[in-house]
Amino acid sequence: MTERRAYPSDLSDARWELIEPVLSAWRYERHGRALGFGRPAQHDLREIMNAILYVDRTGCQWAYLPHDFPPHQTVYGYFAKWQKDGIFAQLNGLLRDLVRQQEGRNAEPSACVIDAQSVKTSTSVPARSQGIDAGKKIVGGKRSILIDTLGLLLAVLVTAARVQDSTADRELLDQAATNHPTLRKVWVDGGYRKHFIEHAATLGVDLEIVQRAPGTRGFTPIPKRWAVERMYGWLMLHRRLARDYETLPARSEAMIHLAMTDLMARRLPGESTVSWRDPRSPNQICSTG
Repeated sequence: MTERRAYPSDLSDARWELIEPVLSAWRYERHGRALGFGRPAQHDLREIMNAILYVDRTGCQWAYLPHDFPPHQTVYGYFAKWQKDGIFAQLNGLLRDLVRQQEGRNAEPSACVIDAQSVKTSTSVPARSQGIDAGKKIVGGKRSILIDTLGLLLAVLVTAARVQDSTADRELLDQAATNHPTLRKVWVDGGYRKHFIEHAATLGVDLEIVQRAPGTRGFTPIPKRWAVERMYGWLMLHRRLARDYETLPARSEAMIHLAMTDLMARRLPGESTVSWRDPRSPNQICSTG
């Protein structure tokens, strides 16, 4: 890797050790089987991932990547290939299992929480991928997420904001039930309809609606569902997710997987996530990852 001044979003050695086997295996599958007859790779995988994390964390456009990273066309090309090949989802699943085991939980969860977040989209997002959330008065897209009780991502689906929560989450729950057959309990808010509850039952999942107590004012954590609100806070540490900038819903989902990969990779070795509240100087932050 070319020597350069580190950015706060760069992978530390400990985090790179967690991620490197998956990326190296991907590169071998695509290039290694050529048995020396293919063109050798020109760019370091760690630098490519550092550049992608820089975009996810800072929210900059690909063309505005600092020049000490590989060319932005190359970086975006890797991002697109990794998204298409499911590498970001694979990393999310691998690190989630490790975090759960570190917390003394089984690798496979038995309970989850579903929620949806409507976000504004940029001008680069095609009109067909946008819509109007009449309830929240937002023109843009909708992120439907399913997390475990630790706040770790199990499934995500990005749609136009006009799509009803129960419609998107039916597909989300089907996906989660297939990938995590141990799921038996799901908590949701009060906006879900009877047919969604019945659909959950057909999957062997008990759906429970958790609502705010009558008369409650101001911010009050809601039992079981507070974890999903905390997760939204975690995601907003990554400025690329403050608005939906991706031209394809699948790329938006990849950015969310990437943000969770970054957070869990820091959590496993005990590294803190850098934010504007961090009292350390930039040099101290970079030296500790």
